[in-house]
Amino acid sequence: MDLPSSAHLIYIPMVLLTGVMVGFILGSRAARNAFDMERKRDAERAAARARREARKQAKQAAAAADDAPDADAED
Repeated sequence: MDLPSSAHLIYIPMVLLTGVMVGFILGSRAARNAFDMERKRDAERAAARARREARKQAKQAAAAADDAPDADAED
């Protein structure tokens, strides 16, 4: 059984290093995309919450206006 050539001592570590670098690049891109999607989702939730709160306030104001006694009703 022969020993591997000296090219293997260069080739195998270079392939491993290339794989680590590609994995790091793809992983960091995926993490950045996930973080951006989370921020977008949080912003959408905050906007929806603000719309619900505004709708709730408008509904309460309309109900309060309906419950208020009219000045003409006493005649």
